Amino acid sequence: MKVVAQRSGKSKVSVEGKVIGKIDKGLVLLVSFTEGDSSKEIDWMVNKVLNLRVFDDENGIMNKSILEVGGEILSVSQFTLYGDCSKGNRPSYIKALRGELSEPLYNEFNEKLSEKIHVETGKFGSYMNVEIQNDGPITIIIEK
Repeated sequence: MKVVAQRSGKSKVSVEGKVIGKIDKGLVLLVSFTEGDSSKEIDWMVNKVLNLRVFDDENGIMNKSILEVGGEILSVSQFTLYGDCSKGNRPSYIKALRGELSEPLYNEFNEKLSEKIHVETGKFGSYMNVEIQNDGPITIIIEK
């Protein structure tokens, strides 16, 4: 499981010109799965994302989690995170989990996050336009 987490001031995702998910202050998560991922990896990732200290405290130091600042999450599925560019110029997606296996894991991930925080999502398997206002910029790659 791989997640790219970006601290965001304001972000949204659209499908066919219609906004289907948007947040103000929080994290945008680009989410991908690979062979062998299960609830174990999801639980670890949910805990990591919710407790990731990438928000400023009163001294301007990144020392607070999304839970502590009352942020929101915009979660977007993105199988291309497992793109392998080591050979040639066309990425291979062989390590990305197939959609029919990945979608239930993505839904489980979002449901578990939703137990603790407000989560907006994109539409799995759809062509999406994602507008991310990367605050900082702060971008962290998390892999389990």
